[in-house]
Amino acid sequence: MKLHELFVALGEDSFRSQLRGISIGTLRTYQIYDRVKTRCHLAKLNTEGLRTASGRLWERIKGGEEDLALELSQAVLISQMKLIIDVLNFFEIPHEDGFFAKDTDPKAFLPEGWQQKAFDQFKTVHPPALVIFYINHLAHEMDENSPVFQPAL
Repeated sequence: MKLHELFVALGEDSFRSQLRGISIGTLRTYQIYDRVKTRCHLAKLNTEGLRTASGRLWERIKGGEEDLALELSQAVLISQMKLIIDVLNFFEIPHEDGFFAKDTDPKAFLPEGWQQKAFDQFKTVHPPALVIFYINHLAHEMDENSPVFQPAL
């Protein structure tokens, strides 16, 4: 599955929720602000601009713009490092401030049913839509053909 397909599978409400969680300051810190601004076709990237453009961005995602999906997924995840660190620590996956340690194979640390376990652990600590997005993104990083995870509620 491609990243744009993941966004589509999780739905427009989830997509809009992910956009609301993007931290402009964090994008600047990690030096991806200009890439995201350019990919989104925005003259100025701010939270209001993202909110206003969300409908157009959603249509582009539904249309299969994988490069846009990649930039937005990076923007979402880099803005939510606490969740990433929490999940990696929960499964004891070696990392450096949320980024996989060199030569780390996260699959080796994930038990059977890890996606539901992660969702159950973090659904009350972090926004559930974000938890579901990250779980699916992590699965996608390990296997691009992984099916979309929809948790049992």
